[in-house]
Amino acid sequence: MTWNRHHILSLADFTPEEYNTVLQTAASFKEVLSRRTKKVPSLQGQVVTNLFFEPSTRTRSSFEIAAKRLSADILNFAASSSSLTKGETILDTAKTYLALGTDIMVIRHRESGVPQAIAAEMDRLGKRVGVLNAGDGQHEHPSQALLDLFTICTLLNPDAPKCELLAGKKIAIVGDILHSRVARSNIWSLTASGAEVHLAAPPTLLPPEFAQYVGSAERLKIHWEIEPALDKADFVMTLRLQKERMSQHLLPSLREYHQLFGMTRDRLRLCQPDVKILHPGPVNRGVEISSDLMDDPAFSLISEQVTSGVAVRMALLYLMGSSSKIGGTG
Repeated sequence: MTWNRHHILSLADFTPEEYNTVLQTAASFKEVLSRRTKKVPSLQGQVVTNLFFEPSTRTRSSFEIAAKRLSADILNFAASSSSLTKGETILDTAKTYLALGTDIMVIRHRESGVPQAIAAEMDRLGKRVGVLNAGDGQHEHPSQALLDLFTICTLLNPDAPKCELLAGKKIAIVGDILHSRVARSNIWSLTASGAEVHLAAPPTLLPPEFAQYVGSAERLKIHWEIEPALDKADFVMTLRLQKERMSQHLLPSLREYHQLFGMTRDRLRLCQPDVKILHPGPVNRGVEISSDLMDDPAFSLISEQVTSGVAVRMALLYLMGSSSKIGGTG
């Protein structure tokens, strides 16, 4: 396996070979996580800085434990207690952590393009610092889509997860697609893997021109009713209603949304008998998905997603750390 990508900012230009490298590397780290001693010295001596400019529980904790399992030194940044409150710019904050010896920056920000701007500044300065996008605005969330891909492919073949396993599979993505960086990244990864992706949401959360936002894909279908998206679906990804990103009233009520687009046992009957449900979290119980379905291990992969996230983020940090040593590009 080879890896020449120095930054991980978007999945738009990922190749099937790169997806498979991540999946195979994550599979090896998942095995490490099952051991009594869950630590390896892969990034010993390297510094991973988590620059999270917006609140996060799962993603930040997942990256932190992933870096610790790789024996990296970790620096954590919190915007509310930082010099940003005194007027320092984001780029100056990044340069401060660069001066502290950071090798990899994991960046999350509510505005699109911030990780790209920091990566460009590191490149301009000629520094071999890798930048990993942990979610930026309504743009992308690469590591979430990769852990979703790993969760699904591991279910299909635990011994040899690879993206080709999704060829011909029907995957429905349901929910607040307009505001979802997770949906955008998943569209790239799933269509590149050969899956048929069906998007379903109210028109206010899934405008007709949405396909143009992510690049028109042959295997991408749009529905404003949930039933055709679920028809014979192999997997269903439900998305959180991101009320904090909505600048206007786009839904009559949460109750009506659940009635029309919420995942329930009755709606599962439209899908394949062995359908599985995913959700990036946090979940609004009784809105995007019924509580009983969320907690049912026969259908729900939500807990597996969280566990997979550590292995996948270990893989990404390891690959980026290895790239910085050999002088990878991109």
